[in-house]
Amino acid sequence: MDWKVLGATFVSIFLAELGDKTQLATMTLSAGSRSRVAVFIGAALALVLTSLIGVLTGDLVARVVSPVWLQRIAGAVFIVLGVVYLVTASAPPAPAPGQ
Repeated sequence: MDWKVLGATFVSIFLAELGDKTQLATMTLSAGSRSRVAVFIGAALALVLTSLIGVLTGDLVARVVSPVWLQRIAGAVFIVLGVVYLVTASAPPAPAPGQ
């Protein structure tokens, strides 16, 4: 096992998932249920399955596209999204319909 990859993956995913819509949905389901264990197991299984899909998809893509190009594409996408978020965050809000 590559412990460095495991640690980097854990930290990256853990930080990315904090406060996201999945965590908010899980908190909502837990608040509305008496069976918090069932909510935890359901959420954990869903996250495991989505992670499996991500790993398998990544493996398939890596067979077709060089890992170097995947890193470059991912970096470019993050930069573009960052610029888009900065531009839209600084834009004045659109007026509400009917105003």
